[in-house]
Amino acid sequence: MLQMKKSLSEVHGTVGVPGQGGFWRKMLAFGGPAFLVSVGYMDPGNWATDIEAGSRFGYSLLWVLVLSNAMALLLQSLAARLGIVSGRDLAQACREFLPHPWGVLLYIPCQVAIVACDLAEVLGGAVGLNLLTGWPLLSCALVISLNVFVMFFLQARGMRWLEAGIMALVATVGGCYLVEIWLAQPDWSGVLAGLLTPRLSGDRIAGNTSDLYVAIGIIGATVMPHNLYLHSALVQTRAVAPTPEGKREAIRYN
Repeated sequence: MLQMKKSLSEVHGTVGVPGQGGFWRKMLAFGGPAFLVSVGYMDPGNWATDIEAGSRFGYSLLWVLVLSNAMALLLQSLAARLGIVSGRDLAQACREFLPHPWGVLLYIPCQVAIVACDLAEVLGGAVGLNLLTGWPLLSCALVISLNVFVMFFLQARGMRWLEAGIMALVATVGGCYLVEIWLAQPDWSGVLAGLLTPRLSGDRIAGNTSDLYVAIGIIGATVMPHNLYLHSALVQTRAVAPTPEGKREAIRYN
């Protein structure tokens, strides 16, 4: 069996967790990886598909959003458990337990998905900055690309610095979302009906894409394989006691 390097060896086990303390103290200690992973669920791909769904089909596809998030939560929790219990991230587990050709076959589409996701992040950020400032799109893309170095700088200061920066960004997005809800004044009875009434007509509206294709797009934008690799590695940044009790506690809070 191959001797594996530690996942994210530079920051592996560098974040301490309290041996004693209440629920919220431990949740804050363990919760950082979840915030980092959550960024993938509010990327431009999600915004684009959700806006298209709402503008064309109203509230009728909200149930797809709930279903896709439930699927993603299940897979993310399994990825976190893999990292905590086995001490391997998903990529290491694939390399160790699968034949080499299968590992390569899994790697290629995942790498393509990561590149496509990064491209969407840069372009989405560039378009947003262009709308705010009026700068040329290329200049906006270059400025957005510099954010990568900001993240590297924060990581060099320690994982908690990186997590704090991401938490601030996630909180900003969440605050903007609440303001948008207040401004939009949605029809809450329609929202409830869309959440609780699964249906797909398959009909095209004004010759455009049917709700079936938009529903598939919502699921594809939400359930992202590369997030599973990331989550299974990030949970190992916590200095968890290598005992059954320590691992059970880490699973509970992750």
